[in-house]
Amino acid sequence: MKRILVVLAMVLGLGAAAAPSALADEFVCRGTVGARTVDNLKVPDGATCVLEGTIVEGTIKVETDATMRATGVRVDGNVQAEDAKLVIVRGRSWVGGSIQIVQGGAARVLRTSVIGDILYDENSRALKSNHNRIGGNLQAFQNTGGVEITGNRIDGNLQCKANKPAPTGGNNVVQGNKEDQCAKL
Repeated sequence: MKRILVVLAMVLGLGAAAAPSALADEFVCRGTVGARTVDNLKVPDGATCVLEGTIVEGTIKVETDATMRATGVRVDGNVQAEDAKLVIVRGRSWVGGSIQIVQGGAARVLRTSVIGDILYDENSRALKSNHNRIGGNLQAFQNTGGVEITGNRIDGNLQCKANKPAPTGGNNVVQGNKEDQCAKL
């Protein structure tokens, strides 16, 4: 009888076989998150999320019309935003992957170390990438709200195409090539 109860408990998820780590851990952020550690983080449609000293062991996804302000964060994966209202990563933050801001509004990446790339593609409001350390490329394509690129250290290329108006800034140290609209930045 005891054996049947143990098997029944395991089937129903009441035993040790139902480990919590088997569940997908995605923290949904609405409001402010301080110095704590989460796995993946999602800012859902229309929400506002403020991260202060937060550690994200996975990826941050910022959804449609959402706002994320991150200061002093560590993100082991990527920061991905599509159709977001505003994305800010600043204050000695560190991103182990890339930052991709696509078809959204405004974005600012300031004083951040990014191991991968920074991509701004088809955004409609002001974008800034200032005083960052970028292990890959910085790319700005088809943005219409203005792009400022100043004082970055870029291990890869600085590539800019079809932005209206053309990007502004300067004092960027680029190990690869400065291309197209960013040739003189």
